Amino acid sequence: MTRPGGAPAPKHQPKGVTLLHEDADILVVDKPGGLLSMGTDRDKSRTVHTILNDYVRKGNPKSRQRAYIVHRLDRDTSGILLFAKSEQAKLFLQSDWDNTCKIYLAVVSGRLNPPAGILSSYLAENAAFNVYSTPDPSRGKLAQTAYTLVKEHKGLSLVQIELLTGRKHQIRVQFADTGHPLVGDRKYGRGQAASADLALHALSISFTHPVSGVRLSFATRIPLLFSRLVGPFALPESCSGGVPGR
Repeated sequence: MTRPGGAPAPKHQPKGVTLLHEDADILVVDKPGGLLSMGTDRDKSRTVHTILNDYVRKGNPKSRQRAYIVHRLDRDTSGILLFAKSEQAKLFLQSDWDNTCKIYLAVVSGRLNPPAGILSSYLAENAAFNVYSTPDPSRGKLAQTAYTLVKEHKGLSLVQIELLTGRKHQIRVQFADTGHPLVGDRKYGRGQAASADLALHALSISFTHPVSGVRLSFATRIPLLFSRLVGPFALPESCSGGVPGR
C-alpha cells in the first residue's frame, strides 16, 4: 500500500526519519535535527544513511541494496535529504546539482538590512574543522546565499534562503559574518543559548529525476520551533511551487 507521492504506509516507514517519496531510483526523507546525515571518522553513530541502508535491505544484511548519499545536512539542521538507490542515479543528481533548487528557512539574531540580498564570500576550513570566510579566492571556495526577510519579531528575523552554492556550514558562517548569527548556533554564533535548537531547516527541494527526466518538487512541514520564535507567518512560494504546511 502506498500513499500519494510514493510514500509507503506508516508501518513500512524507516525508523528515525520521515519518508516523503520513494521510487525505484531515489529516496526523499525529512531528517530531524540532532541526527547525522552520514558517519564520520570521529562519529560513527546511527545516521540517516545507516537507517536508509537498513530500510532498503529490508533486514537482510546480505542484500546488495544500499542508499547512496547525494548531499548532506549538518547534524543540527532539520529538513529534506535526497538519496539515490544506485551509483548511476547518485552521479546524475550530483552532476546536476547546480540546477537543483534548495530552499531553507532560518531565524537569525537582529534586524536585517537590507531585507533581501545575496551573501557572497570565499569559505575555507581550518585544522579544528571550523569554517571561516577569507577574501583570498586561492584559499577558499566561492559561497553564495540568497535571502529574503519574511518577518521580524522581538529582535529576531525569519529569513527564507536559497542556496546558490553548497559549501559546508555556508548559511551559518555567512550570517554570523554579517553580525546576525542563527538562533541556537553554538559553533558560529557567539552568546547563543546552549540549550536552544538550531533554527535552520531545509524546507524544499526541486530537481530533475535521474531516470525519467521529470522535474520533481518536495516540501516539508515547518518545525514548531519557528513559530515559537517568531509567531505565525506566511511564506512566499518555495521550490515546490506552493507554500509548505506548518
